[in-house]
Amino acid sequence: MPDPSLKAALTLQREGAPRVGGDRIRLLQAIDARGSIAGAAREIGLSYKAAWDAVGSMNNLFAHPLVEAAPGGRAGGGARVTRTGHDLIACFSTLEGALGKTFAAIDTGLKAAPGGAVNTLWSLMMQTSTRNTFRCTVTRVTPGAVSTEIDMALTDGHRLTAIITERSATEMGLAEGSEVFALIKATFVMLAAGEAPSQISACNRLTGTVSAREDGPVNSEVTLDLGEGKTITAILTRKSAEALGFGIGSTATALFKASHVIVAMP
Repeated sequence: MPDPSLKAALTLQREGAPRVGGDRIRLLQAIDARGSIAGAAREIGLSYKAAWDAVGSMNNLFAHPLVEAAPGGRAGGGARVTRTGHDLIACFSTLEGALGKTFAAIDTGLKAAPGGAVNTLWSLMMQTSTRNTFRCTVTRVTPGAVSTEIDMALTDGHRLTAIITERSATEMGLAEGSEVFALIKATFVMLAAGEAPSQISACNRLTGTVSAREDGPVNSEVTLDLGEGKTITAILTRKSAEALGFGIGSTATALFKASHVIVAMP
């Protein structure tokens, strides 16, 4: 199952200059171990040119070079990490360790928030063009030969169902208790006045109260308050919104197919 944890990453940069991150530090460490840029490039999976360019960029950042190439260095000769380079590796490791400890302390301090700081920060960074994005907990996974049905808890009173490919479910490692994001485009959401109709093929039915409505020349955007701080937005024709009487405070039900729900892992 993929590791869902969020990890802190350190990046150093002078204004207007390239960045130095963990990948560049690993390159320095590999050069130190291998004694050549070519050998280091092979070890970390870079082309020789990419490794050479990275060394040049890093050397330009500091008053003294981090790497000195022996005669014939660009043609594949030896290279060594200078004292300045070793100091940078040590400094970066110290800062990275401190950042990790600080992040762990923040996580401990926010345990009152569901999922701790890791999940809190991930939710803040989750940006998507899909208007309706919900954090959910998987309650059941029903595999099939081609497709898999994913049942999710949105709130104590609302549930969602998604149909995704069996391969996607397996690769994502979805299981009961998994934390996921459910994404539904506003144009996929149909609205019915009042409570959910008794007979309809859409398996996702979320009943709430109209909390906002914005009308355009052709379409209307209607938002339902589902309770517990959750909302869902639908786009429908203005004529339909007026005919169904979707005013602020009225009861309505959002309806959408399981195949229209995208599941994403944090």
